[in-house]
Amino acid sequence: MPVDDGFVLDVDGLHVGIETEGGLKLAVSALDLAISAGQTFALVGESGSGKSMTALALLRLLPDAAGMRASHVRLGNVELTRLPERDMRRIRGGEVGMIFQEPSTCLNPVLTIGKQLSEILQLHTDYRGAALRKRAVQWLERVGIPEPERRLDDYPFQFSGGQKQRIMIAMALAAEPRLLIADEPTTALDVTVQNQILELLADIQRELGLAILLITHDLAVVKKVAHHVALMRYGEIVEVRDAPGFFADPHHPYAQELLAAIPTMEKRKRPIIQAEGEPVLDVRNLRVRYVKRRSWLRGSSGVEVLKGIDFSLREGETLALLGGSGCGKTTAAKALLGLLDGQAIVEGQALFRGENLLDARGRELKRMRRHVQIVFQDPYASLDPRMPIGEILAEGMAALRTEWSRAEREERAAHLLEQVGLPSDSIRRYPHEFSGGQRQRIAIARALAVEPAVLICDEPTSALDVSVQAQILDLLQSLQDTLRLACLFITHNFGVVEYMADRIAIMHEGRIVEQGGAREVLTSPRHPQTQALLAAVPRL
Repeated sequence: MPVDDGFVLDVDGLHVGIETEGGLKLAVSALDLAISAGQTFALVGESGSGKSMTALALLRLLPDAAGMRASHVRLGNVELTRLPERDMRRIRGGEVGMIFQEPSTCLNPVLTIGKQLSEILQLHTDYRGAALRKRAVQWLERVGIPEPERRLDDYPFQFSGGQKQRIMIAMALAAEPRLLIADEPTTALDVTVQNQILELLADIQRELGLAILLITHDLAVVKKVAHHVALMRYGEIVEVRDAPGFFADPHHPYAQELLAAIPTMEKRKRPIIQAEGEPVLDVRNLRVRYVKRRSWLRGSSGVEVLKGIDFSLREGETLALLGGSGCGKTTAAKALLGLLDGQAIVEGQALFRGENLLDARGRELKRMRRHVQIVFQDPYASLDPRMPIGEILAEGMAALRTEWSRAEREERAAHLLEQVGLPSDSIRRYPHEFSGGQRQRIAIARALAVEPAVLICDEPTSALDVSVQAQILDLLQSLQDTLRLACLFITHNFGVVEYMADRIAIMHEGRIVEQGGAREVLTSPRHPQTQALLAAVPRL
């Protein structure tokens, strides 16, 4: 018999088990939750606690090795566990939209953004022809993609990480679903765009009566948007409260630990340093122009992404590079490592102890990469899915630290995994067996494996829950103290900036518009772009 209890989503007794070599492992145990129309229910917890597995179970998208059972999982008066797969395809994308955690792996690289957005509209709405394209443009515009009419014909690789996340949000909302499952929807976004997206979701929620299941580790976002909070640990919900009560007086010790782990200026374990001496990295007038080749008759055109930026970095110092999505932060990092060859024209100088990184080629470039390493924003896309973790860590050491024996490389790999908080048996496992946060820890271990002098961190903690984030930040600071490691930290998390940065450089539209000491920039911002970024930061 149909049941209508007034909830958009009502889940009772959800269990998810995964078949492993050691037998059945419970990933989610006896989970209950209910969400009403117009309400935001936040599911919070550490990486690997079962949050994303819960979302996949609700949409019956679990991997083959996993299974689920529940007393009921109802969307309105429809029991989802009993629907045939044909009807579930109608539910997914139509009645329930989902924003996945890693947009780079969810967008089809061989289809334009317009094609992928149009596919959803064709399947779940009545829009056709010119009206369909117009609707697709409207959704790109609503989520803040500039020049939406033109960008509709671009491919995913032509967008920044934050822009790809916005596109995922547009695709999830295109059919105007009743329920939105948002798995870390603002992870890749800078604070101004994050603020815009949260306001957009709130507007659509009011307009459509949208129910939102928000899966996140960003407690400041939870406080800003959630009506109810459920704290999850080891597959079980350990505390459920209304949001004001949870933040005012958390009951469970684990909730208290999470709130205490959020980085701030006051919690710094390492004072702001005023580095002296010659820079280990000195960047002068760095310019990058992406070239669009036409025919031999028409020549070529280009888009200038970096318009001449200057900064320096000394031993043991952390420079935070901040700015809106698409301002050129990641392009600067790739240019320094020679990762734009054949894609763009790079000009200027990037002097590592007097040698220009931008001129290095072949064997010389390989030697320089031993000294300058990077942690990419999307760990899943940067880890080879065919290689076990031990080989991933050993590969760089074998190529760049040839003086180390195989036994030394294996010993260092095991030590690195321990340092970043992963079990020793991770060496034999593959990237797909880890959560998003765990994959980011592997990426950090790989970058540190060759003991670089300069570490470029492109959003290294965006996929990490706050307790693991605190461990990684403390690890990086410890390494800076012992190895005199210079760190270029690209991020949009101002809590991390307050905790880590000695100096800050603010980027806007391909230029550095403000640069100075961390405390000075954070407390007395001069440029309007800096002021706008700080005004948008969600606070606890």
